[in-house]
Amino acid sequence: MQTTPEKIEIEIVRSRRRTLSLEITEDLKVKIRAPYGVSKRRIRQFAADKMDWIVKNIQKMQLKQEKINAVEKLTREELEQLADRAGEVIPARVAYFAKQLQVTYGRITIRNQQTRWGSCSAKGNLNFNCLLMLTPPGIVDYIVVHELCHRLEMNHSKRFWAHVATQIPDYRSCEKWLKENGSIIMARNR
Repeated sequence: MQTTPEKIEIEIVRSRRRTLSLEITEDLKVKIRAPYGVSKRRIRQFAADKMDWIVKNIQKMQLKQEKINAVEKLTREELEQLADRAGEVIPARVAYFAKQLQVTYGRITIRNQQTRWGSCSAKGNLNFNCLLMLTPPGIVDYIVVHELCHRLEMNHSKRFWAHVATQIPDYRSCEKWLKENGSIIMARNR
């Protein structure tokens, strides 16, 4: 499908923000987030200035959606095997990195999740997605470190990322890999 500027519908979402921003949603819609006081004329100009970016990113998203739709879904048995493997691999990585970071943690749970790679509760319980077993080992380590660093900072502040960088200096490349490949792996679970 050819995307042209004339065919693009743009939704404007106003809020108490200070700047204009663009978002291409997974369903290929364009949203411009704008402060309450910005005129429609300024918003239209912003969209016109960013049209090349909008068209390019809609086309990228379309290709990504095609890949997602074509992906082979995992069977229940395959998901169980991934969960079993994750139950062996991830706790060992958590123990290793927890010692490096000098943090404690609670229960480790392996789940079959639709949207998250991992999470850390306020009590220090850790949840990990069994689909991590379909990613490279460096990505598994990155997610483990990311969640453990929430034991030091329950946010994504500069201090949080500094903690992550002590263990995974190239964490940005892991983030990039997940952004480019993560949704395709997650689609295998749908």
